[in-house]
Amino acid sequence: MILKIFTIITLYIFLLGSLKANTSFYEEGINLFKDKKFSKAKFKFEQDIVFNPKSENSYLYLSKIFKKFDKKDLQEQNLNTVILLNPQNEEAIYSLAKLKLESSDYKTSLELNEKLINICNKFCNKSKKLKAEIESLSKK
Repeated sequence: MILKIFTIITLYIFLLGSLKANTSFYEEGINLFKDKKFSKAKFKFEQDIVFNPKSENSYLYLSKIFKKFDKKDLQEQNLNTVILLNPQNEEAIYSLAKLKLESSDYKTSLELNEKLINICNKFCNKSKKLKAEIESLSKK
């Protein structure tokens, strides 16, 4: 009986400690990102995703890191994942629209920006500027 109780308590402590450690990966990633330690931050966000596969913020930060590394395909992949997890994520929609504009995909950029205009809360001004930029560049 005592052995069973000891085993249960040990498992409980182990699982509680494990869960607590898992939640800190994202915060560690944020701190490393702020310190411009992008490779280490990337690893922490990837660790967070292992334990929290629906962590849209970790995917968003990975896209920012891949932008710093000029890996547009991985940046786009992570932005698409954010939008899949949360179709209302304004920052991801805006960033993907900008990325599409950089690759001269004016149609997709305009579609994404129209979607952003329809849902905008924080990115309304940026969306208006982006629309003007898309229109200006698509005329050239």
